[in-house]
Formats: sequence, structure tokens, C-alpha cells
Amino acid sequence: MTTPNSEVPYGTLDLMVLKTLAGLGPQHGYGIARRIEQVAQGSLNLNQGTIYPALLRLEQKAWIKSEWGTSENNRRARFYSITAAGRRHLAAEADSWARTVAMVNRLLATD
Repeated sequence: MTTPNSEVPYGTLDLMVLKTLAGLGPQHGYGIARRIEQVAQGSLNLNQGTIYPALLRLEQKAWIKSEWGTSENNRRARFYSITAAGRRHLAAEADSWARTVAMVNRLLATD
């Protein structure tokens, strides 16, 4: 069993956040981080110092937007949602990622 790691290759956290928001709709930062950890099945551990800078970066690029709301436990929270530009970027990056993975798999399969 591997130990959880909070380091993710550059750019992949952005892709994971965009995919999470595209699939689940608006979420607060804590919810986004927990969902990514859940899908990673224990191989990734995201903390506030990882997720919130990524959310800020994505918002500055206009790939996500945020608004204040009330969380499920009645606390004020910032909810993030993906924008149309974010959906376009997600589609392009997912395609690029799939091509990269396929290429690496081909290289690894070569004797």
C-alpha cells in the first residue's frame, strides 16, 4: 500500500479541480479537495496550502468563478463553479493528457 502524497505533477491539480466541478457542479474548496482524494482512493492527500492556491489560480485564469454561500453545516463558504472557458480548457487538457498517457504506455510496453 502506498502512502498518501500531497505532491501532484504541475498542471494536473488544475485538471482534477476542473473535472470535479464539471461533474459535481458548484462546490466549496474543502468539498473539492475531499472529492479528489476520494477518487484518488487514498493515493493523494490535499491540504489547504495545495487546494486554495490552485482555486485562486484557476479563478484568475477565468476557468472557474466563485460566490459566497452557506455550506451544509450552516457556515459561510465560497463556492466555485466551472466557466465556459474552463469547460473548453478541460476538454483540451483531457485530450492532451489522454494522448500523453497513451504515448507513455506505448513506450513502456516496448521491449
